[in-house]
Amino acid sequence: MKRIPGAGIWRRLTVHRASPTRHASSAAAPHLLALPNVSKYAPAFGLAGLFGAGLGVYGLFSQREPVATQTSAPVTAMIRQRHDTSPTNVAQACEEFARIVGKSNVSTDRADLISHSGSDYQSYAWTEETAKPGHAIVYPSSTEDVAQIVRICHTRHIPITPYSGGTSIEGQYIPSFGGVCIDFSRMSDIVSINATDMDCVVQPGMPWMELNEELARYNLFFPPDPGPGAQIGGMVGTGCSGTNAAAYGTMKDWVLSLTVVLADGTIVKTRQRPRKSSAGYDLTRTFIGSEGTLGLVTEATLKLAVKPQHEVVAVCTFPDLRTAAATVQEVVSKGIQVAAVEVLDEVQMASINRAGMTKRAWREEPSLFFKFTGSTDAAVGSVADTVGEISKRHGSTSYVFASGDEERDELWSARKNALWSMLAMKEAPTDKVWVTDVAVPISRLPEIIEKTKADLKRSGLLGSILGHVGDGNFHSLILFPEEKRAVAEGVVKRMVELAIALEGTATGEHGVGLVKRDYLEKELGPGAVETMRRIKLALDPSCILNCDKVVRVTGPKA
Repeated sequence: MKRIPGAGIWRRLTVHRASPTRHASSAAAPHLLALPNVSKYAPAFGLAGLFGAGLGVYGLFSQREPVATQTSAPVTAMIRQRHDTSPTNVAQACEEFARIVGKSNVSTDRADLISHSGSDYQSYAWTEETAKPGHAIVYPSSTEDVAQIVRICHTRHIPITPYSGGTSIEGQYIPSFGGVCIDFSRMSDIVSINATDMDCVVQPGMPWMELNEELARYNLFFPPDPGPGAQIGGMVGTGCSGTNAAAYGTMKDWVLSLTVVLADGTIVKTRQRPRKSSAGYDLTRTFIGSEGTLGLVTEATLKLAVKPQHEVVAVCTFPDLRTAAATVQEVVSKGIQVAAVEVLDEVQMASINRAGMTKRAWREEPSLFFKFTGSTDAAVGSVADTVGEISKRHGSTSYVFASGDEERDELWSARKNALWSMLAMKEAPTDKVWVTDVAVPISRLPEIIEKTKADLKRSGLLGSILGHVGDGNFHSLILFPEEKRAVAEGVVKRMVELAIALEGTATGEHGVGLVKRDYLEKELGPGAVETMRRIKLALDPSCILNCDKVVRVTGPKA
């Protein structure tokens, strides 16, 4: 396969003074942002000034309006910029896009726009009838294509929403301000596999499951394993993980380098290929989890692991969730190495039976799913036996395990079909599902699971608890009719606030998007959120890259 040209090229950036014309307001291009008058309050904005000088932030020091002087700037006082999604501007941009990628790779068809504006299984309120789609979809095939598209949008002040797989659930790819969606589905190649060095280079539209099918030929695999359909670009954007996180960590641990297109079309390569580097700022991790708000990933160098030689899956059931969580806490605290440990409550187990997505009939009790891996059958079996003894002391009602491929896959399939089996429990086709996650220190896991479970029961909604409890991360799936969205939102709000109160996080792996951005200040404090906002505006002063995701750049509704 042909290597993409242009990666790692830095272009010299010029600091521009903003002119009144550039920031003039118009009906077609309304002001979206306003940031503090940093020329007046320069001492409080040294970091923003540093980013501005180094990255070409124009207009940052030329505002005239008097504003508040808080270090954590209110959202109503941010740098003023403009977007222009007028029909004429978008039509002219589409003509330019067509000259880059071909007319067949530019779409303004309403069905395409709707399909790229949200989905029924995400937490953000969305239906095809109420969707506010963007204005155009563009399908690039190379880093240089993306750079040229971004340069056009930068010049024309057109917002950009990246789309890679479309499996995110917190509103990450909803085109809040319209504009152009860049769909990476044509950038789905494996550029190279370096088996000796145990790394590979892939494009953002590469599905992780297909990547692992190819890597299996080399006895290698890529550990992060989110839901089916996820692609590398989206996985980088959300900083995802999955069932393997207890043993292998998250996406941040498995990305060595990124090629990124910045908001003005500059192409940046964040690192070379060695497994360790202390050269400069860690730009790679800056972009991981940024959800396309700082730059668009067009290539990723991924670290790989050797496929385990032996694997066993075990399932044990418990009378309640607290004892299941306490079992996990003891297993982890004793340093017992497990490849994965998942919890599914009795509601989830019942839904799997009812949906009929697995061959097996399951006990409808809270269940732990363990995966053990190692170099020998004896070592794996010993760990499985030890975990079985611990679960028995905590009152488990059954403990079964399988080492054969077919039986092992059958046991683990229950966990992988959790979301789809819950969707099959809808009472009406129009019912929605709210999928959310939090993470807490492992010692606080029994408390938050028990309280969230009680809250779900009080709500009267059908909801289940499941997740990657080996690293303190669990999920809740809540079914509800649209008229009871506020009830579901209340459950989620209390779950997130409790996690934060227990020194946890609002999201362990789903990302922030539109849904959880207002929890960040409670979790991290206003100073941290304002620092994120300064970085955002330093790298993207016109706010065209996935604007309003992760941190707000417009005020909330009353």
